[in-house]
Amino acid sequence: MITKTYQLETLTCPNCVAKIEGMLKKTKGISTGEVLFNTSRVKATFDESILSSEDIVSKIEKLGFDVLSEK
Repeated sequence: MITKTYQLETLTCPNCVAKIEGMLKKTKGISTGEVLFNTSRVKATFDESILSSEDIVSKIEKLGFDVLSEK
């Protein structure tokens, strides 16, 4: 398992948080996922043998959010 943090464009509402967290919970391979509204960050712990960090970025971007960086 690996944990990554993704910096997003500014999140503007709680619905944005709910949308991303819902996706994280439904994605196979992600054990924990959290969206930090005040800093516009997504923190995810996932199994690299099931999905990659690029897969997570792609899923976030498909929801309409820009990922600015990852750590």
